[in-house]
Amino acid sequence: MNPMKETLQSGLTRLQLTLTDEQVEKLAAFGRAVVEKNKVMNLTAITQPEAVAELHLLDSLTLCRVLPLQGKSVLDVGTGAGFPGVPLKIAEPSIRLTLLDSLQKRMNWLQNEALPALEIPVRFLTGRAEDFAAANRGHFDVVTSRAVARLNLLCELCLPYVHTGGYFLAMKGAETDTELKEARRAIQLLGGAYERTERFSIGGAEHRVIVIHKTAPTPEQYPRPFARMKQKPL
Repeated sequence: MNPMKETLQSGLTRLQLTLTDEQVEKLAAFGRAVVEKNKVMNLTAITQPEAVAELHLLDSLTLCRVLPLQGKSVLDVGTGAGFPGVPLKIAEPSIRLTLLDSLQKRMNWLQNEALPALEIPVRFLTGRAEDFAAANRGHFDVVTSRAVARLNLLCELCLPYVHTGGYFLAMKGAETDTELKEARRAIQLLGGAYERTERFSIGGAEHRVIVIHKTAPTPEQYPRPFARMKQKPL
């Protein structure tokens, strides 16, 4: 067994997740594709196979422990090289996954090379999150985002996409207490309610998933243009 698959297998056991050999191989194949493409395109600073398995693939799969995702419509905002969305789709093929990112080159690689080669069906939105919100308002059961912006900005970008009763899962590092405190007003104003924080040990460090339940529709004036968000955060 190669190092990436070995790390995946031990990590899945630690996360109490059970995948088929085919799913584990597909995860490893996607990890290898990221590493290979990274030689000519800036996808990640993490290139060692074990680190890719731990810090990208397994980190993404922690969301399977946070919520039941079977059959859900899932939007991954700021997906970058496809994390966490693609590993989630591999682990739970029943999800209806949409990837959103503003960088055309990365999206072209995912859409035209990486995911067709692995036979992973995905919907793509290429552009800024605030630009697609009007046409996709309230369309998703679950919206997730990983290391894109501070939580108050992230909530304004992501919560409009979640239908009432759905969830926004913000993937963060260990130092989230200040972000969560400063985002409390934004969460409430945008129709959300902070529910809980899930903690996972990934690569020897604590990673957190902030779980926000959508309890009311987001007012129509949100999200604002990103420059306005940064200038005057909620």
